Amino acid sequence: MEPPGTAGAPGAAGRPWEEAKAFYDNLAPKKKPKSPKPENAITIAVSSRALFRMEEEQKIYNEQGVEAYVKYQLDHENEPFLPGAAFPFVKALEAVNAQLRELYPDSEELFDIVLMTNNHAQVGVRLINSINHYDLFIERFCMTGGNSPICYLKAYHTNLYLSSDAEKVSGAIEEGIAAATIFSPSKDLEVSENQLRVAFDGDAVLFSDESEQIVKAHGLDMFFEHEKAHENKPLAQGPLKGFLEALGKLQKKFYSKGLRMECPIRTYLVTARSAASSGARALKTLRSWGLETDEALFLAGAPKGPLLKKIRPHIFFDDQMFHVEGAKEMGTIAAHVPYGVAQKHKRPMQEKQTPNSK
Repeated sequence: MEPPGTAGAPGAAGRPWEEAKAFYDNLAPKKKPKSPKPENAITIAVSSRALFRMEEEQKIYNEQGVEAYVKYQLDHENEPFLPGAAFPFVKALEAVNAQLRELYPDSEELFDIVLMTNNHAQVGVRLINSINHYDLFIERFCMTGGNSPICYLKAYHTNLYLSSDAEKVSGAIEEGIAAATIFSPSKDLEVSENQLRVAFDGDAVLFSDESEQIVKAHGLDMFFEHEKAHENKPLAQGPLKGFLEALGKLQKKFYSKGLRMECPIRTYLVTARSAASSGARALKTLRSWGLETDEALFLAGAPKGPLLKKIRPHIFFDDQMFHVEGAKEMGTIAAHVPYGVAQKHKRPMQEKQTPNSK
């Protein structure tokens, strides 16, 4: 086969050189796209133990110490890790990026995934090999050699931090960074490969814990009265309001192309609130922020797990472990947001620091 525009090709004399160049460009190996500048991107920082399963390595560290742990990693560096709890979420982010790049080739308003780990640098080869094995586009690494990576999150302009280490997540929340402890579900549930689905609880996740404080202090009846009286007063923002805002910004890029119904991002409000007695304030608060969710589900105290099983989100955020556990049992990847009155006197105990405890 000869390239167009060259001797021997039919009609070669009348074809411009650009056509021949395009022919050779198509033969060249495809390069991965460039990473966006951190200040332009929506940065998702993911710990290595959230992205990959590393239980065996953790066990070696706990039982044999750091030297045996590092040796094991080096001896197995050509064996990819198995996917962890955050893996489907990361794959969905990359699927959205692919569509954004098609619509807006020059835009840097994309998801940018950063691997955050307190592993030592020599363990990084196995992580890189695993990322390449699964064809993930993760160019930014932060390997801190045993120190906590929390101090680097702001430098990376982090919009969301996902980790399996509850203590580090609490530290990030205290620094004003949206963060959650992610858990693997009790059973596998197939999720969409073409549409990113993110489900949020309302109080103490998208909103502040103002209303939960009323419930704790005065009970449900007073809560209903309070919400009715303050229906037109927006709630203060919670730790993940900014992440919903970032998702909404990307959604609008699809809407502006006439792709609202085909948008590859879908968001859900899944709240224990009752629609009739306390739902209006939640919806009006979102409206006052210029935000919306594609679906709003008011469960009036009913379990969230069965409904989440129908939604099949890539991740569900809640501030109460009761709901996180219920979601896990039904196959949903759930993440705990340690914020608000429900967390007081319940902070996790300090655990032994490990190179892959992140």
